[in-house]
Amino acid sequence: MNLLRKLGIAALLVAPFSPSLATCPPMAASKSSLLALKSADWVLADDRNRQALALALLDCLGDADPVLRDDLAFGALSYWLRARQIAPATMQSIRLALLPRIDPAAHHTAGFGPPFAALVLAEIARADRLQPFLSGKERDQLVRAGAAYLASVRDYRGFDARDGWHHGVAHGADLMLQLALNPALARDEVDSILAAVASQVIAADAHFYIYGEGERLMAPVFYIGRRALLSEDEWNAWFVALTSRRQKPAAPTQASLAANHDLAAFLLPLYASLRESGDAQMQARMLPAVAAALKTLD
Repeated sequence: MNLLRKLGIAALLVAPFSPSLATCPPMAASKSSLLALKSADWVLADDRNRQALALALLDCLGDADPVLRDDLAFGALSYWLRARQIAPATMQSIRLALLPRIDPAAHHTAGFGPPFAALVLAEIARADRLQPFLSGKERDQLVRAGAAYLASVRDYRGFDARDGWHHGVAHGADLMLQLALNPALARDEVDSILAAVASQVIAADAHFYIYGEGERLMAPVFYIGRRALLSEDEWNAWFVALTSRRQKPAAPTQASLAANHDLAAFLLPLYASLRESGDAQMQARMLPAVAAALKTLD
């Protein structure tokens, strides 16, 4: 305990957290004590307080301070979830708290809250894949909500030196990736993921992706390709529909240039990943369609 006091985090071990009264930083904590907890590798021996702090930190996911939002709130949640230090009941509470935050019908899908809610839900999906705790209905709800969120994103801000990351498309794609990796998903759920990805490969409003969004969108498609769920003909149809979304006017426009750029940022890493995969069957199913799609680029 003396070491913990020196780190300034004794209060985190002694004072119980009340998620219903959560603020950011959570009550009984401070930014400095959370930084100290991070420097101590997120060691919080009292399990009850760890569960409560995990819930209390959810309020920080929308905070304007990138240190509180990203380094501390998301950092703690990701670490504890990956270390399997968050109880299934707490993960269920996190899921139920965050699903409304990514709901496009709630009219608050801009800002920091929804992208970081999606990113934590990706960690929940990962935890469920490795040690299932969701029912089939709950998992399906997460697929549908995540797909709807990704398709709805129109706040295309990536990184800002003052504000840090927004990255709604990338975080939505990360959620799709963690779900796509789950062998428990049915074909209709996989189709929902593919449709959501396809809707964002070419951004709206002539936006040029410059923060790696194409690679993040590519990842769930690549891993879906590892499963023999779609035939070569089905992949061909999917890529034809994808490239058909790009208009090719007689003279270049900002929109046509952005579409070409965004499509290339998705197709090129997918092509490289397929070539490097060493999976002959996946290559046979997907490479012809990806190569044909690449030939449509200017």
